[in-house]
Formats: sequence, structure tokens, C-alpha cells
Amino acid sequence: MNTAMIDRVGKIYKLIQATLDTLPHLAGKCNACGKCCNFESYDHRLYITPPEIQYLAFHIGDENIRKMNNGACPYNEKGKCAVYNYRFASCRIFCCNGDKEFQSRLTESTIAALKQLCVKFELPYSYRQLSEVLS
Repeated sequence: MNTAMIDRVGKIYKLIQATLDTLPHLAGKCNACGKCCNFESYDHRLYITPPEIQYLAFHIGDENIRKMNNGACPYNEKGKCAVYNYRFASCRIFCCNGDKEFQSRLTESTIAALKQLCVKFELPYSYRQLSEVLS
């Protein structure tokens, strides 16, 4: 696995957090209820890119990548994220009480940065639902 790419994903995630911290009135305040992790019941979809799944695998180990067998994130354990420090960009950005336009703009800029990583590190770019990636 390319550690330079993993480092770049980490920097993108830090930039997301810095943006959220700078604009808390737009970011919203997550109450960590875990409801949005049950995508089907929440009528929510989570899309990820190849660098993000590689970042997760690097940190938790390939052998700990879980299949998604239902409409809920397999890393949600008793309402809490078991991979919180390594969670995907969309998980970092989305907050049910945050400003939707702000989230959309931040998501678009993040996707552009992740797409640039794919180009730089010669990874095929895709933006797929977590359920597809973990099937």
C-alpha cells in the first residue's frame, strides 16, 4: 500500500476537520446517535472513493474489512463507530443538523481532492456506495 497516498488522505481528513471546527454554526453538532449509519432506515447513502477504503484498510488491516450485509454500516457497533478515527470523508462531513449547502460544497471539494489523489497515484477513480464496495 502506498504510504504517501495514505498520508495525503489523512491530510484531507484533517482539512475537513479544520473546516468543520472553523464553521461550527454550519457544520452542526453530531450527537453520536448512530442513526445515520443505518443507511436504509435513514434514507441515506454513503459514497466513498478508492483512497478512502485503502486508508481504512491500512489502519485497521485488510483482514478487518467487513462485508456490508444489510443497509447499515458494519462498523457501527451499539450505535458507535468502531473505526471513528479512520472513518470516511462523508461520515466526517455529514451531520443531520448541519447546513446542507455547506456540507454539499465541502463534499464536492473533498471529492475533487480525492479524485486528484487517484490521478497522482494512478488509481482508477470511482465514487461508489459503501454497500457496493463492501459487498
